[in-house]
Amino acid sequence: MSYLNPLRLHFAGKFQSNVSTVNNDPGHFDNASFKPSYQDMQTRTAMNGWFNPQGDAVWRLLGCRVTSAWMPSSGAVTSDPVLQCLIADSDTQAPAKLVDLDPEQQLVSEIWGLQVRIADSNGNTLLRGDFTPAAFLDIWDRAIGNLSGGDIDAGATYQSVLTNLQWADVSASPFLTALQAAASDGLLSIKFNVDNINLDFTSPDFMCGRIVGTIGPASASEPQHMVLGRQFMAAPSSTQFNFFFPAGNINFFPAVVDSSASCILLDLGNALSTDATTGQPKDIGDLSLTVPGMSTPLGTIASTGTGGYSSDPTWYSRTAGVVSFPLSSAQLQAIAAAPLTLASSSSSISEAPAGTFVRADRFVYRMSPGDSAQVQVYATQWGNPLANTSVTFTTDLSGLQPSNSIHPKDVPPVGTPSSALTFSPTATTNCNGLATLTFNASDPGTPRYFNGGQDYGIDGQVYGVRPSFTDSSDNGGPGNPWNFISFLVWSGFTASNPVTWTDVEPIFVQYGNLYPVMNRFLQLGDYASVVKHASLLTLAFGLDPSNPNAMPVTRDLSPAKRQAILSFLANPQQGVQKEKGLRAVARAAVAAAQAEDPPGKVKLARMGGKAAAAVRRVVVQSAVKGGATS
Repeated sequence: MSYLNPLRLHFAGKFQSNVSTVNNDPGHFDNASFKPSYQDMQTRTAMNGWFNPQGDAVWRLLGCRVTSAWMPSSGAVTSDPVLQCLIADSDTQAPAKLVDLDPEQQLVSEIWGLQVRIADSNGNTLLRGDFTPAAFLDIWDRAIGNLSGGDIDAGATYQSVLTNLQWADVSASPFLTALQAAASDGLLSIKFNVDNINLDFTSPDFMCGRIVGTIGPASASEPQHMVLGRQFMAAPSSTQFNFFFPAGNINFFPAVVDSSASCILLDLGNALSTDATTGQPKDIGDLSLTVPGMSTPLGTIASTGTGGYSSDPTWYSRTAGVVSFPLSSAQLQAIAAAPLTLASSSSSISEAPAGTFVRADRFVYRMSPGDSAQVQVYATQWGNPLANTSVTFTTDLSGLQPSNSIHPKDVPPVGTPSSALTFSPTATTNCNGLATLTFNASDPGTPRYFNGGQDYGIDGQVYGVRPSFTDSSDNGGPGNPWNFISFLVWSGFTASNPVTWTDVEPIFVQYGNLYPVMNRFLQLGDYASVVKHASLLTLAFGLDPSNPNAMPVTRDLSPAKRQAILSFLANPQQGVQKEKGLRAVARAAVAAAQAEDPPGKVKLARMGGKAAAAVRRVVVQSAVKGGATS
């Protein structure tokens, strides 16, 4: 079971994704060359800290309401109290956070610490559940007609489960009563689509966008982040040659054949292109679902007229793009082992010729040296588990973004050393179509440190692995480029005993550089400021990463470094004192650098640019020459 079920509700509203963008550039991870200007908004001539350097990573649901609800026996409900309900995030904890895996893998951004509630019109909670962290999938340039391009045009989808369900008295709502009964495993399935992000920093809706979604039952025996069903596979555009612009402007989407309810449900929520101005799905003609051997379509989705997907301004918010067609016994038999096609006069999308599909359920992992990860991959054919089938796993770095830096010379490599992530090349599915493969991590060293490894940089290394069928005949038709697994393997780290400021200062300085919103509260690069706030920092760094208040918000701090920070905060020590002469040289270097960078702009707590470079250069030279010994 999943959200794509005859028993489901749809909701619509806005989301806020107030991410910091300083860390979008790998070059900004170089502590030695970081400049305070990188914390400023970008301009027409300078990228600076990109478009939202003061972001706090908050991810919120805003003004979301239930737009429709559906029951297996009666279809759309018309008078159930659930239709007056709100879909909201937590009223008892901090907002969720949106985080990238790594500056060189920003296409699997995850939501952490989200709590989802169904509340009545007065805000009273009827259901509360914890959203299992999940990354977005199937991103594409969805909006058509926007000359700006980039994130403004993008659409993507999230699918996960709600756990730790807490129900109030829902007996007044037949729908919620049925949903509670269906959640016998203590789980609900949730999927939502996000698009139309506003990047105009002068707008009150800056960093807000549109969200529509679906909630339905879930089963503990099925995957949490994918639908076990029929998979419609987009082909890349013949002109753009990539999957950001799929052929026919129809993106990847799943469908479920429900034999007990004699219907098929299609999820077009992230599949139809939209108008960049109105947000309405673009009119690409009436869409008919067909199967070889039957002259009559299984169903048709009208583009215009009453309820048309393009003409009706409520269609998308009311349905979240989910469409259901009743099927006769003959139709159920005809589609059991034949590829389905959804097509109009100008566009079409189909299943793979053999109906096969393979994908990892969870596809984002963070690992320390010595860790092992059990990765679960599901194989299906015609929407059913494909048993006793060999799946091949291959290193594939094509989904990573090593060229994301605005400083080309600073682009660190990805995927090296390859020996830091090891795994068997194949695994075989069980009777449920599930193959489990063990990935083992070892220390990758510091391949992404700067200046030949001398200057602090990006921790660890990122890797990509793609599953596919070992038998090439099962891989027919276009594949989904987003169906790969991303790994961040942290570098080994051993602090001194006791841990001193010398050990943790580079870590604190980097986070202070990358997340300038913290400067409102403390100076992370300043020993005295950190010690002054040691109790609060201990609380934040000691929280489980699933907690929305956990530091750092990016979840990219290795457990070894986290433990070192906690040890330092418990017993702050400055570290080995510099010799008097060396301190004098450093002060002279600071004075010289401040003559180049006006004093008002250079602070020792977060020194960057010419000041930091000058200090390092003069101090090192003096030490080598023995000038710091007097």
